[in-house]
Amino acid sequence: MIPQHHLPADIERTSMQIIAKELEKRHIRIPRENLAVVKRVIHTTADFEYAETLYFTENAVQKAIEALHNGATIITDTNMALAGVSKPGLKKLNGEALCFMADPAVAQSAKESGTTRAVAAMHKAAKEYPGAILAVGNAPTALFAIAEEIENGLHPALVIGVPVGFVNVIESKENIFAVCEKHHVPAIVAFGRKGGSTIAAAVCNALIYSAAEMLDPTARGWK
Repeated sequence: MIPQHHLPADIERTSMQIIAKELEKRHIRIPRENLAVVKRVIHTTADFEYAETLYFTENAVQKAIEALHNGATIITDTNMALAGVSKPGLKKLNGEALCFMADPAVAQSAKESGTTRAVAAMHKAAKEYPGAILAVGNAPTALFAIAEEIENGLHPALVIGVPVGFVNVIESKENIFAVCEKHHVPAIVAFGRKGGSTIAAAVCNALIYSAAEMLDPTARGWK
């Protein structure tokens, strides 16, 4: 067997072309504004169901890109998602990505409150980075905490709600999307059980690449 391509840039471009053709074959039309996010998630997972389960509030992508142009911080609910976020892209935008899950103060706060570290981490994020992009790929409890903060006046630049699992996952996603729509907070949510840290990172990277004009892999230094 002879591989089609050997160079990473060629592999990614061909993959994106295949995704575009497959979407067309399935008669799935994605609004242009959201296309980079949907294609990046499918590229990460090879799962075309995301084309139908990813929901966007009005102008969510545009508003997120504007926030990134203004140096918005990305805060994730797992170190795995943090590791997957493009640091060169963020550097180009003068932004940064953080995760508070390993913060001793967060662990202590969670213990004292009888809650999860994800909840404590998002309360910390709300207090210290009120205009951040909040990316949740693992913990439904984090989404409930963000919803509570929004109801109390928080207005993050974007909420990415893509936790994976079986307990409170569907409910947390439906709740955060409704709360974000109610309070005009931009949101991107993967409805249903599917998601994960890799999806959270993929959504972040699609937005970063769009904002930094790095959608083509050669702009990231690939050959």
